[in-house]
Amino acid sequence: MTPRRTPFWTAVLGAVIGAAAYATSHAAPAESGPDYVKAREGRKAQPRVAVDDVCAWPNLTVLPDGSIVATIFNHPSHGQAAGDVDCWATVDGGETWQKRGTPAPHEPDTNRMNVAAGAAKSGDLVVVASGWSNRYPAGSSGAPFRAGILPAWVCRSADGGRTWSIDKKSFPAKGPRGGDLIPFGDILPGDDGTLRLATYEVLKRRDDRVHVYRSRDDGKTWGEPAALDPKNYRNETALLHLGKGRWLAAARYNGLQRYASDDDAKTWSDRGRLTGAARHPGHLLRLKDGRVLLSYGNRTPDDRCVEVRFSSDEGKTWSEPVRVVDFQGDGGYPSSVQLPDGQVLTAYYASRIEGHRRYHMGVVVWDPQGSSKP
Repeated sequence: MTPRRTPFWTAVLGAVIGAAAYATSHAAPAESGPDYVKAREGRKAQPRVAVDDVCAWPNLTVLPDGSIVATIFNHPSHGQAAGDVDCWATVDGGETWQKRGTPAPHEPDTNRMNVAAGAAKSGDLVVVASGWSNRYPAGSSGAPFRAGILPAWVCRSADGGRTWSIDKKSFPAKGPRGGDLIPFGDILPGDDGTLRLATYEVLKRRDDRVHVYRSRDDGKTWGEPAALDPKNYRNETALLHLGKGRWLAAARYNGLQRYASDDDAKTWSDRGRLTGAARHPGHLLRLKDGRVLLSYGNRTPDDRCVEVRFSSDEGKTWSEPVRVVDFQGDGGYPSSVQLPDGQVLTAYYASRIEGHRRYHMGVVVWDPQGSSKP
């Protein structure tokens, strides 16, 4: 019997299908990329340039009228130039931003760039701002604007950040060890209404210590420093009041270290590592569903981004990280607030992101329900 011949194009098609099937069955598993936070519609949330040409280091505060104020450094330099602390505000959930005022204008040959900010019981916006001097002694020099740390000013606004009073003397000029004080993060009330903020005290390189200061007069004067960790080097520290006298802190030390207090921030205990190396500094936020949100900058070389993690047990355990935005070069320092509709607004700074190659404050609005990872 003569074999039946296969038509030419049928043979070619069969060979192609067979080769594709073999390649598929023997292919290496596809590598999954990083997880990103999602917008409410389920797509990847996109960054928006909110304030351009600023280094920023943003701090977000929700005011009683619902407006959100970003307190930022207003110069496109990592603190090595003259500049001020400005306030920008959004009334539409981060879509648009307008400059409102300047709580801490710099003096000649100085900058104002280090801030803690928050709302007082009265509804006033309180900003505690220090900075750096470029006034080197005659005959000496050094890096620009690193001649010395300036004493912090207490700046206060009763009209949402538009006009300001400045008290240059009421915040302590020196810490408990005699070092210079740098404020950082959110100003928050405890159960008793007393405001608290974190500072780090600088005596010499890599010898910083963190103290939590109190104000019993709604942010006008500050004192009663409580040491976070008197024996170990720590600096930029985020605070969160969990309620009933319980506090959580995330302190920078080549990563983030977790601390807790059960006596209204008077004494603190070290509860172990929060993040790996180069993942700092952080910000803490209580979400409406009860979870705690940790935001921080992942400054790992060649993989720089802003990440978030979630805790459902008051900070004892945490989810795997989820990315908010990628950046190149200098960046991070996120601050997050929750919007009335449940979405989260995260602000950050970066010297470059895809499509924008200048220093700026960026924002991302995302859905915490659709973005969490076990």
